[in-house]
Amino acid sequence: MEVISPTITIKVTGSQWYWSYEYSDYITTSGESIAFDSYMIPESDLESGQFRLLDVDNKMVVPVDTHIRLIVTSNDVIHSFAVPSLGLKLDCTPGRLNQASFLIDRPGSFYGQCSEICGVWHGFMPINIEAVSVNEYLSWLASTSE
Repeated sequence: MEVISPTITIKVTGSQWYWSYEYSDYITTSGESIAFDSYMIPESDLESGQFRLLDVDNKMVVPVDTHIRLIVTSNDVIHSFAVPSLGLKLDCTPGRLNQASFLIDRPGSFYGQCSEICGVWHGFMPINIEAVSVNEYLSWLASTSE
C-alpha cells in the first residue's frame, strides 16, 4: 500500500551506459508514451556553464510541488539511480521493478550518477533532474509530445 497517491509516474531504465525515461501518463500525437534516452554530454561539446561529467543531452523534467513516483529497472546489468540531493538511491536490476516517490519543493537542477560499478563506462552515466514550475512543465510536455 502506498502512503501517497503520485501525480506522475516516470519509468527509468538503466542501460550500459545511459538512462532511458518514459512518462507513461502522457501520450504523444503518434499514440505512444513520451520516452527518450539521456546521454552524458561529451567534454568537447560542453557549453559555458555546463558541468563536466554531469550534464546530459535530455534531462528528466518534473514539476515542483508534485508527487512523483519513479519505477526503475535495467536492460543489462545492475545500475543504481542515485541523486543524493533528493535523497534518492534505487537499485536498477534486470527483470525487476523498484520504486520510490519524491517531491521537489523548489525549481532547480539536481544531479546524480549511477552509483553501482556497472562496467567500464560506469562513471559516464550522469542523471540530471530539472524541477520547473507547473506552467513550464506543461510547455515542456506540449513540445515533447508533438
